[in-house]
Amino acid sequence: MYRRRPFGYYHSINPWREIEQIQREMNRMFRHMSTGPRVAPGYPAINVWANDEGVVVTAELPGVKTEDIDISVVGNTLTLSGERRPDELKDGEKYHRRERRQGKFTRTFELPFGVEADKVEAMFERGVLHISLPRAEAEKPRKIAVKSAN
Repeated sequence: MYRRRPFGYYHSINPWREIEQIQREMNRMFRHMSTGPRVAPGYPAINVWANDEGVVVTAELPGVKTEDIDISVVGNTLTLSGERRPDELKDGEKYHRRERRQGKFTRTFELPFGVEADKVEAMFERGVLHISLPRAEAEKPRKIAVKSAN
């Protein structure tokens, strides 16, 4: 692309610079449009791993009480939701620095295979939630015996 200069000379335009400028302006616009509770994207931090027997999910939930955690499984979709309540300050206290988020959260994601929803177990220890989701019997890999044609 070329842009015409007043005296008839042409110079090249860097399209990437213009795209970056548009991206910055869009990011600024969307930052001001956010509504609802301010929760960090991807909160809580989650690890998921699987083997032939099932899936294990761990979630970091410091400061969350067990009664404020909800777990549901529908098909092969896991939903983890809850609420971290704000710390209660005593009279005369005020925050000097406040970085820990509070409010409601929800994480929903697809599991790599179907699970036995009635056999899911969850344990909460030292701020980390451990969820064990056993693989559905129909989803477990099976070894197929190969027969000889003789």
